[in-house]
Amino acid sequence: MTQITTLFLDIGGVLLTNGWDSKARRRAAELFHLDCDEMNERHHLTFDTYEEGKLTLDDYLSRVVFHEERPFSRQEFREFMFAQSRPFPEMIELVCRLKERHRLKVAAVSNEGRELTTYRISEFRLGTFIDFFVSSCFVHYRKPDTDIYRIALDIAQVEPAQVVYIEDRAMFVETARGLGIEGIVHTGCESTGQELARFGLVP
Repeated sequence: MTQITTLFLDIGGVLLTNGWDSKARRRAAELFHLDCDEMNERHHLTFDTYEEGKLTLDDYLSRVVFHEERPFSRQEFREFMFAQSRPFPEMIELVCRLKERHRLKVAAVSNEGRELTTYRISEFRLGTFIDFFVSSCFVHYRKPDTDIYRIALDIAQVEPAQVVYIEDRAMFVETARGLGIEGIVHTGCESTGQELARFGLVP
């Protein structure tokens, strides 16, 4: 077995809750008295562009929420969006233990917009254990585009066989495997820890 030197990690669904998913949008629609179906339709038409770093968060909100007059401010809505993020402490602790014990490089490979990404990195101190962030908003490619994984490999300067990738979406794991990157479909801390042990990564 090739020695694993590097972890690729998704952020939303692995280390933290998703930044702005359908449940969060439903809560927003209820709190701000918005038409949830209309907001979701507008969201799906433009969110990919935001995640690719081609729109600011204000641009996104102009298209999805503030295309008409609202009785609340952009700042109120932004604060609500940011407040939806929560950590998964057990997973963060697991990754920190693995990094220290096995001297691993750790890279985040995620689809997120810039403002949400920078907030989450700062708020949850992700930079204390993640060495670099290959976020869609920084590199202008989104998973499952294979180029985002190639960029991560180039930055880490590792071969695919040296990487284990932890991701909660099976399609993204399958895409990475097509490049020779071993992957774990994350469903919980305990099962992921057991899978990591198969690669010699015991916490």
